[in-house]
Amino acid sequence: MKTILCYGDSNTYGYNPSNGFRYSESVRWTGRLKALLGGGYRVIEEGCNGRTTIFDDPLEGWKNGLGYLRPCLNSHKPIDIVILMLGSNDLKETFHASAEQIAGGAATLLGVIQDFTKEKQGFEPKIILVSPPEIGEGICDSPFSGSFRRDAVSRSREFPKWYRKAAKAHNCIFFNAAEHIEPSKEDSLHLAPEGHERLAQELYRAVKALEGSGKSGNAQA
Repeated sequence: MKTILCYGDSNTYGYNPSNGFRYSESVRWTGRLKALLGGGYRVIEEGCNGRTTIFDDPLEGWKNGLGYLRPCLNSHKPIDIVILMLGSNDLKETFHASAEQIAGGAATLLGVIQDFTKEKQGFEPKIILVSPPEIGEGICDSPFSGSFRRDAVSRSREFPKWYRKAAKAHNCIFFNAAEHIEPSKEDSLHLAPEGHERLAQELYRAVKALEGSGKSGNAQA
């Protein structure tokens, strides 16, 4: 059985923009991916609302994705595939981060995944680096408008350029989520059920293609 670790933020957790609660497993893209892959795979959901790549939130510093990454990798080893989707929360005004800097944070996580697993489990997992979906045009009218400013929209559109470079530098798979999904109309940030469904379908294809190729990097979805 192969283990897939899905490491991300609220869109991996399954935040429901309609009510602020959590989608059921059958709606979340992680749960849908598990169903699509079948019994030969164990899909681990490691999504946390507000999680960043490497930035410390001034109010909730424990949401720094770097801080929990090594314990997470160690707890779930051996891990065969990591799907990493972080960066949306790094667009918050408090961090003043460019898309390039945010992709740099993601690249730091890629390096940690590769170095730590090589040491602790004896081999590196295949990694799918997901460039997050764009921030919606209505973010200024969103319940999250206090955290995100208008320029978060334009910065999010630069993600694919820089995430692609990060994936190439670390010999990982690059997956551009914005080509397949967009945030909900409710809050311009989180996915609606149809977004979760589409993301699961596309990542299923990416996982199967990765497994079929036997290669570890530079494929693009």
